[in-house]
Amino acid sequence: MSNSSPENVTTKRRVRKRKGPKFLLILILVLAILVAGGGYYTMGLRAVEPGSTEEVVVTIPNGTGASAIVQMLDEAGLVRNLFCAKVNAKIGGYDSLQANTYIFNKGMSFQQIMKVINTGDFEYISKESVEVKDGARLQQVADSVSEKLPFSSDEIMAVWSDKDYLNQLIDKYWFLTDEILDTDVMFPLEGYLYADTYYITDNMTIEGFTEMCLDRMDTELTARKDAIDASGFSVHELLTLTSIVTKEATAADQAGVAGVFMNRLEQGMSLGSDVTVCYIFQEDRVALKVSQLESDNPYNTRKFAGLPPGPISTVVGDAIDATLNYEHHDYLFFIADENGIVRYSTDVAGHETNIEEHGLVKDADADEEN
Repeated sequence: MSNSSPENVTTKRRVRKRKGPKFLLILILVLAILVAGGGYYTMGLRAVEPGSTEEVVVTIPNGTGASAIVQMLDEAGLVRNLFCAKVNAKIGGYDSLQANTYIFNKGMSFQQIMKVINTGDFEYISKESVEVKDGARLQQVADSVSEKLPFSSDEIMAVWSDKDYLNQLIDKYWFLTDEILDTDVMFPLEGYLYADTYYITDNMTIEGFTEMCLDRMDTELTARKDAIDASGFSVHELLTLTSIVTKEATAADQAGVAGVFMNRLEQGMSLGSDVTVCYIFQEDRVALKVSQLESDNPYNTRKFAGLPPGPISTVVGDAIDATLNYEHHDYLFFIADENGIVRYSTDVAGHETNIEEHGLVKDADADEEN
């Protein structure tokens, strides 16, 4: 027989009745939070400018992960809410993100953009391209760009020499410094436009193309920042030496040739590189005249010790790596024979023997004047 009196039973029932409204309030509150959160999340993924057709070109480099892509899209002005975009990038199932240059517009939602990148949708991929060739001089780059964009080479070079614009770039990119504005530097952006194939649009500006190339260089240099800091070179010095190595040697021999130049720098010798003299006269490798070799231009590394004032061509990451990780040896001279085989020597006598026996195609010879 139960000891509970009717009065106790009534009390318990009253307690249960009191819990009902409180539980319901909590449930409603939770649902309201979920709905509000869901609305916030949905709104955060909407287009930055619904209905806009303004085009935005975004280049996704190889190996770029979802979080980095979100950051790139945000910097391009295509993300409405960065937090919501980061969440969606993690839970959206984007497992096959494809590198390319895409043409989006500000009327696209974040999810639409990510779906395009995830599928490599051909409709949004830029079809026109400009090749910035490895080892090209800045003037040659301008010539190539002028063939694809509605600007003359002179107009392009004028922008690349405009001090106000250059100062804007220096403020924007960590690796650009006042070194490029030195009066001895022939072309401030020489060597800084990364050698690669770039996809463009009909309405792309000179500035837009320039910054696309610099963004690519930013990616390459940032990945090597610790190694650059450890090298003792500034970025400007590193690109200068790398450009000379690029013009003097094929990829397979660049680390060895870089080692020759490093030995010469350490011993206070001139680099003795004809390609820097060619650069003074904006020529590729030719039979140089005595008057050219005697030029007082500071780019003449036949005459002056140390690095020239700036880079002499475009470069790629492999050449930067070869220069940073140069071969350690005792050689001070090199030539490449008619078959492209590089032959090294430690002194003038050995160098002259190599020339006599194998012929001279490329060298780092400053002759007896050193």
